[in-house]
Amino acid sequence: MAVALIAAPATIAPPAALVPAAVAVLAVAAAILRRPPGPASPVLAAGLFAGISLIADAVCPGPRNLVALWLPFEFAALLVLGGRVIRRADPRRAFLAGGVLVAALLALPLRFTLRLPQPAFGPSVVAVALATFPAACAVGVGLHLRAQDDQRARAVQQARHDQRLEVARDLHDFVAHEVTGILLEVQAAQVCGYDEQQNLELLARLEAAGLRALDSMDHTLRTLRDPQASADAEPPPTRVHGLADIPELVDRFLASGAAGALVLEPGLPGAAPREIEDAAYRIVLEALTNVRRHAPRAERLDVEVVRTVHAAGPAVRVTVTDGGRPRGHRGSGGPARRSTGGTGLTALAERTGALGGTLSVGPHADGWRVRAVLPLHPAPATS
Repeated sequence: MAVALIAAPATIAPPAALVPAAVAVLAVAAAILRRPPGPASPVLAAGLFAGISLIADAVCPGPRNLVALWLPFEFAALLVLGGRVIRRADPRRAFLAGGVLVAALLALPLRFTLRLPQPAFGPSVVAVALATFPAACAVGVGLHLRAQDDQRARAVQQARHDQRLEVARDLHDFVAHEVTGILLEVQAAQVCGYDEQQNLELLARLEAAGLRALDSMDHTLRTLRDPQASADAEPPPTRVHGLADIPELVDRFLASGAAGALVLEPGLPGAAPREIEDAAYRIVLEALTNVRRHAPRAERLDVEVVRTVHAAGPAVRVTVTDGGRPRGHRGSGGPARRSTGGTGLTALAERTGALGGTLSVGPHADGWRVRAVLPLHPAPATS
């Protein structure tokens, strides 16, 4: 609307007014739009408009009354562009583009004074001198804001450094403490002969210390993880797994003595895109990890990976269900299952949603169930 109002007088003005009107409209548009459309950067656009303004000073054919009509708008826009470039651009570009903008600001009054009925040297010098003060103010404001931004960036960097040191202290105080205790228990067990009851007590202590160490790691990861960052912003895995790797994963888990079964539909491995298969594998891995941590004495574990129909078409359904504690079991079996875990399931939920699928986690019968539905044709990434 501002650009339209500035350009409106040109519709009833002589054709000679098109040059000063067009330059003023372009400069105001560049000042209002913080990022110009197209591939041009804001610094390049500002320098381009400053160059156009300098060219217009030399070729503008209009009389001085038409020049004076749009000159204040162009001058104000160049001030904004100059301060913005000096504040935001890197030092080299700020020097080059800022110099061109300052030159355009100082030369702009000459477009009016050189078109007086009797051009004189004195009015031009006075006009340039008057333009120097606001130009210097724009440069000073830009430099001041640039210095504040640099100071803020240094403060953020220092805060991150302090946070990393605090996390390192937490790891040393909590995780390393628990791991050291586990090592001492194991070393003592190698020297002393324990009976069956002492072995059970030793394993219970080792389990509790390991769970406390994992809880400390969870706390550390929640501290480091950016709550505003999506799963897509996380670094990619060093290896991409697939559905064909799930049987080995489940077999390793069941080798510890748990009962369970895996249902993997024939022909499904290799039929889905790599990102879908990798997401399915990581969902099973995270679910098994949570079972090991929060329900280590679950009486049964069932993993099912089959085809299904999603709202967007064919999909693969991944279900991991544990049976909870054995009935009548008493004593310490690890902490009660938490309603919210670490960042693993949160990241997987974001990743599943980005692929166009769904992830549900919650109680099921006497145990817990994790179920994900992933489309065989993932949704395209949106910007």
